[in-house]
Amino acid sequence: MAITEDAPPGAQAGPADAPSGEEGRRLSSPLVLTLILLLAVIAQSPIRGLLGTPLMQSWMTVFVAVTVQALPFLVLGVLLSAAIAVFVPPSFFARALPRRPALAVPVAGVAGAILPGCECASVPVAGALVRRGVTPAAALAFLLSAPAINPIVLTATAVAFPRDPEMVLGRFLASLLVACAMGWLWQRLGRTDWLRPPAHGAHEGATKGEAFWNSVRHDTMHAGGFLVLGAMAAATLKAATPADWLRTAAGNPVFSVLALAVLAVLLSICSEADAFVAASLTQFSLTAKLVFLVVGPMIDLKLFAMQAGTFGRTFALRFAPATFAMAVAGAVLTSAVLL
Repeated sequence: MAITEDAPPGAQAGPADAPSGEEGRRLSSPLVLTLILLLAVIAQSPIRGLLGTPLMQSWMTVFVAVTVQALPFLVLGVLLSAAIAVFVPPSFFARALPRRPALAVPVAGVAGAILPGCECASVPVAGALVRRGVTPAAALAFLLSAPAINPIVLTATAVAFPRDPEMVLGRFLASLLVACAMGWLWQRLGRTDWLRPPAHGAHEGATKGEAFWNSVRHDTMHAGGFLVLGAMAAATLKAATPADWLRTAAGNPVFSVLALAVLAVLLSICSEADAFVAASLTQFSLTAKLVFLVVGPMIDLKLFAMQAGTFGRTFALRFAPATFAMAVAGAVLTSAVLL
């Protein structure tokens, strides 16, 4: 004890100072931005030459067109979904839904048509419904239908496909059919031990104003980032992929459907913007594009992660593959009737 008390005040400061030194060596965001801008200035001549090539000009044209068209719908969808998630009490849904699960499923599915919201908002809302006693089958039907058939998404689809108005009706019917089918399937085959109800809401404890703006910032960053990635992927497919490859892929009905279904999962585009990306894939048939529009809002990479975080990995590993197969089948069936 005496040795410890007689030690110099700075004798044990080395380890305590280590984290401070590590923090001092970390790259902060302003420093990274400054370095990127400096590199851009130094390499401006090669960059200018690269951007002047016909390939890059074609790439930039598609990228800017998809982004500019989709951005207003994305912003409006984020604002409306945040308002609903924060200001509409979850108990409202519990009171509005029928007590019988078989009837609650289609009612919850249709409710998605009048409640705008993107995928990022539908998962926590569905979690809140389950937490407040709504039957999981109905909550899952709402989770799948809300991002796909709400007015913002359908309006964006009509704008993206002005010469194919049947795409709007096809998207609505196919998405609602799949949402209800998955709800009924869960009611019949789902087990309570597969579903882990969320313990609390994402914004509980904050004021409504704080929760609203937190939700807006969160969804804008996530959905905006995925929109940019989706626009980049669409531009790359359009400008860099050999036309013969796209014609070959689009010419095979089965392969084109599966290709755009997998692409929808990988791109993870917000539902307010995916119609513009689908419309830019002009080589593919309307059936393949409809599959893209039905699959994307129901299951993609970010949705799988959110569902696993909200309801548990056991649930997501069973629900995601079934949703993918049901969405592809529902879109193809609807296309055979309407398109």
